[in-house]
Amino acid sequence: MYAIVKTGGKQYKVAPGDKLNIEKLDAEVGAKVELEAICVVDGKKVEADPAKAAATKVTAIVLEQFKGEKQLVFKFKKRKNYKKLRGHRQQLTRVEIESVGSAKKTAEKKPAAKKAAEKPASDDAE
Repeated sequence: MYAIVKTGGKQYKVAPGDKLNIEKLDAEVGAKVELEAICVVDGKKVEADPAKAAATKVTAIVLEQFKGEKQLVFKFKKRKNYKKLRGHRQQLTRVEIESVGSAKKTAEKKPAAKKAAEKPASDDAE
């Protein structure tokens, strides 16, 4: 099950367990936030009406608040000796999707530790 959510003027495809960076939300680290769903897909059933899809709760946990990478804004007009260089760092929030409707995040499975297969040392001197 996944949903299309709208936040910060952008749309994201999310499923339980996904981690994504979105525009800054006014929430403390560790707080649960609810995102607005505009489309919900559950196997064969698709709910594309934003009014009906909004009834589906998409909850997320705030992991951190941070600043994104610097974006350079360079303005230039040829033959006019006009150049401007400005920078901008966007405030972002990293969230982890906890549940989409009734579908919840499953516990992450740790991969089984592989035993190192020791190869017999060969003393072939050629």
